[in-house]
Amino acid sequence: MTVVSTKEFNTNQKRYFELAENEEVCIKRGNSMYRLMYRPLEIQYPEQPILEPDDDFYRAISADEFRKRLIVVLDRVDKKYANKCK
Repeated sequence: MTVVSTKEFNTNQKRYFELAENEEVCIKRGNSMYRLMYRPLEIQYPEQPILEPDDDFYRAISADEFRKRLIVVLDRVDKKYANKCK
């Protein structure tokens, strides 16, 4: 196990990242210790299966269509509550 200060770690980050692949590296900051851990990417982020389109996909609308519908709804809300805010 290798223990380094934050200043030493910041100065030689590459060295300590490579060292963490083979042994434990601890970074000391004040009264706290932080462990630098190596984890291969495929373990941390497993491959996601490709999903096939379903019924919800075919019911989807475009951003332009959503914007048009939203404007209509907001106009109705504005007219309904415009007199109550005065």
